[in-house]
Amino acid sequence: MTFRLSLPDPSATERLGSVLAGHLARGCLLTLQGGLGAGKTTLARAIITALLERDGRIEPVPSPTFSLIQTYDTAGITLTHADLYRIDDAGATRELDLQGALDIGALLVEWPRFLEGLSPATRMDITLSFPPGESERPRARTAEIHTDGEISDSIRSDIDDFLL
Repeated sequence: MTFRLSLPDPSATERLGSVLAGHLARGCLLTLQGGLGAGKTTLARAIITALLERDGRIEPVPSPTFSLIQTYDTAGITLTHADLYRIDDAGATRELDLQGALDIGALLVEWPRFLEGLSPATRMDITLSFPPGESERPRARTAEIHTDGEISDSIRSDIDDFLL
């Protein structure tokens, strides 16, 4: 299932992150794609922050651009956040053992261009982009969300509520 959302400002992106956080389960792969500045890290931080807040935790959520991987253990799930921007081939991605992260929890990947060989139970692919006329509303983004498996129906319902 694929659908598009208009995100008029960063607070809408944060609300989307909170919705998505509620659908992460062991074996779920969530990829974030889009150009530089499209909002991938903003959305990733919103997802992670929502998970941490459900545990009553408030802590900084750094981008793993240089460390490549950051793991968050929460009461609901272990989430591994990977930023593969600096990875330039599939071999380097294999060395990160991202399948191991899926085996114990959920995996959120920014810049997933070299992902291969993973076997997620469910998958969400999100592409963020600037809408036409972006110069008039530079904070706005468009999110195209593709889901598969059991997650499709439940996330669609929550996304419909988000749109209201």
